Amino acid sequence: MKKLIYIGGGLFLIGLIVWGLRPQPVPVDLARVTSGPMQVTVNEEGKTRIRQRYTVVAPLTGQMRRIELKPGDPVAAAQTVITIIEPADPALLDARAVVSAKARVNSAQASKEQTAQLLDKAKVALDFAQSELTRTKTAFESRGASEQALKEAEMFHRTRQVELKAATFAEQIAKFELEQAEAALLQISPTGSAASEQPRLPVPSPITGTVLGVTRESAGVVTSGAALVELGDPRDLEVVVQALSRDAVQIRPGAEALLEQWGGDKPLRARVRRIEPAGFTKISALGVEEQRVNVLLDFVDPFETRSSLGDGFRVESRIVVWEKPDAVKIPAGALFRDNGQHAAFKVVRGVATLQKLEIGRINAVEAEVLGGLAAGDEVVLHPGDRVKPGVNVVPRD
Repeated sequence: MKKLIYIGGGLFLIGLIVWGLRPQPVPVDLARVTSGPMQVTVNEEGKTRIRQRYTVVAPLTGQMRRIELKPGDPVAAAQTVITIIEPADPALLDARAVVSAKARVNSAQASKEQTAQLLDKAKVALDFAQSELTRTKTAFESRGASEQALKEAEMFHRTRQVELKAATFAEQIAKFELEQAEAALLQISPTGSAASEQPRLPVPSPITGTVLGVTRESAGVVTSGAALVELGDPRDLEVVVQALSRDAVQIRPGAEALLEQWGGDKPLRARVRRIEPAGFTKISALGVEEQRVNVLLDFVDPFETRSSLGDGFRVESRIVVWEKPDAVKIPAGALFRDNGQHAAFKVVRGVATLQKLEIGRINAVEAEVLGGLAAGDEVVLHPGDRVKPGVNVVPRD
């Protein structure tokens, strides 16, 4: 009996040793392969910029009164007087000044006629874009046109709207410059009742907008063409994104974009209007030379949602270069390279199995799976050295 007890105790001890030496399952983080929408974006910082800016200059040489306007002050076209220029003898009576003023009148007249033609051209282009958009919408509703064709028509229409707005702005400026040139000529060579009055030339605001900066504030003698103030309309903002040239080639006009980290509660929607054709060299924070390209974005959301944004404000942009509504995708942390090919550890009944994969698009978070895994499969996230084919794994607590 005692012998049996000894034998049983020995067997129990051996069993404990074998049980203690058996391979233990490796604790790992697990994730599922899913199916759903996926996007690849170009993420870069950008800055807001007023699309149309105007620098008011002195129309003639004379004694300028102090400019009381400050940056941020609103101005109204033809109503807000920026400053008044009075004669500084004998400059206003100089014969050469008369010739120069007449030449400026002729130049302003030619510029006005040119901008009028550009405005007519922009109106015709917008009418055509509107008809194309209407036709494409009708075809899309009857399934005669693709969603991409509709987006292109909307982008074409939006671009023509911007061009018409720019042409209208240019015509207003040309009219203002012509009026200022004629007024300057009248002050230099007054006739009739104007000759008996003390010459003084008010300089009104050419546009309705906001003062962006005051170049010359103090009173004193100014020469013709000297910059006085810079004006712009904060409602007319665009975003300039300096993208790497290798990323810019993937971006297309009309692509959707999200603007984040601008200070508001929600991201702002935007759309790519143009990719400039010329790149430039920029030194990164690490001292590396990079070739970058300006990408111009237009806001889609109304002004009321971004009224606090001004000129030169920083934003973070995510420009969509590819998207798929039903992509099979795997977390990027589950991927690794095996003999030059993408692979992942698939978990089948608690055992890690090496699975070679065919991968499509990849972003910072996930990758598109074209072959090797299906939606619902379980994979190991960030597999360590202990995870090998055939090893038992358990979910990490």
